[in-house]
Amino acid sequence: MEWTSLFITRTSNLLRIQVEIHLGELKRTTMPFTALVGLDKLKLALVLNGINPQIGGVLISGPKGTGKTTVVRALADLLPDVEIVEECRFGCNPKTVDFLCNECSAKIAKGEKLKAKKRKMRVVNLPLSTTEDRLIGSVDIERVLKDGIQALRPGILAEAHQNVLYVDEVNLLPDHLVDDLLDAAATKINSIEREGISISHPSDFVLIGTMNPEEGELRPQLLDRFALHVAAGTRHTIEDRMELVRRNLGFEDNPDEFREQWDDNQQALREQITHAKDILNEVTLPEINLRAIAIACDALEVDGVRPDIVISKTAITHAALENRNEVSLEDMKLASQLTLSHRTRRGGLLEPPSSDDIDRALTRAYEVTKKKDRRKSPTEVPAEPDESGDRETRKSGGRFGRQKSFAKFGRQEGKKKKLKE
Repeated sequence: MEWTSLFITRTSNLLRIQVEIHLGELKRTTMPFTALVGLDKLKLALVLNGINPQIGGVLISGPKGTGKTTVVRALADLLPDVEIVEECRFGCNPKTVDFLCNECSAKIAKGEKLKAKKRKMRVVNLPLSTTEDRLIGSVDIERVLKDGIQALRPGILAEAHQNVLYVDEVNLLPDHLVDDLLDAAATKINSIEREGISISHPSDFVLIGTMNPEEGELRPQLLDRFALHVAAGTRHTIEDRMELVRRNLGFEDNPDEFREQWDDNQQALREQITHAKDILNEVTLPEINLRAIAIACDALEVDGVRPDIVISKTAITHAALENRNEVSLEDMKLASQLTLSHRTRRGGLLEPPSSDDIDRALTRAYEVTKKKDRRKSPTEVPAEPDESGDRETRKSGGRFGRQKSFAKFGRQEGKKKKLKE
């Protein structure tokens, strides 16, 4: 079989990628996921999404040269298998009868049985140069002219169903594509209206984006759609830098031999991911822990309740990865760090909470719940009687450490001293 090799040097990631072209099929060989030096928090966030796609994806921010794209590409080798309907253009899951494309629903209506098969999850790339028709789907002109029928060509959102949708430099994505992406991410359905053709199909994907903050900010609506956030830094020790260079040179010299050396590590991680998926539904989130999550999010004044949901899902998934059947405080702390580091607060008036703020809020909230205290927030002060003997309600002072005193009805008031007669 004839083939050619094309070598591309990725200076920003200190990694050369070998590309082989086999009769028009493009294949990329990347460094093994377990061979990547550092970036432990980022790798963990990606693995958690591989175990539980319902978490909702990861936003990776950081300066150039930190290996953001390399880590995402390497994840593809570890992704588990998913079940799809055989010969379905949209990759429907046969087990979700209420969440099928029009074609699969029509087969069921006729009494036909859907044939299922398994395939590996993959990383679907969304280039910045993508057109709207390529993203959501377009009319298949060739079939229209040849067969005289209305035909649709599926787009990237169809390919992304039950896969990972990766957007490099997501902050530079054109606004009209962001709108389509937001709609699909919110509803998990892609609706196509083209030349008299109206069709809908499921588009449930894990959204992973990378961005360099120096090149521009991300729209708040899209920022909120990323469940987790990791800031990829460049703080490597001297030893880490040396090891990174050694592995990079070894991979460049002989990619196949290098991958063989890491096969055992890759297989061990695959088995750990598979086992975590198997026991995921057995992991429990105690009521006391759920209350602590809710109290902490309330105290930190994060916008909406999506963070509460994401923290709970992420904590459960991490417990499964650690082969435990109950969520612990450490699981919640880790999940909160990944979930809240990019969240707006108090309607966008406050910056995202710091790492110390998150740990302090969750620890204090957990202590409150252990004492079976039913206050709405750990910063709430019990009501005190006024001069007439009536009890009044005090409002929460907000984030821990931000105010030492508490406001009564939103105003800072103190009792006046009585004059001696």
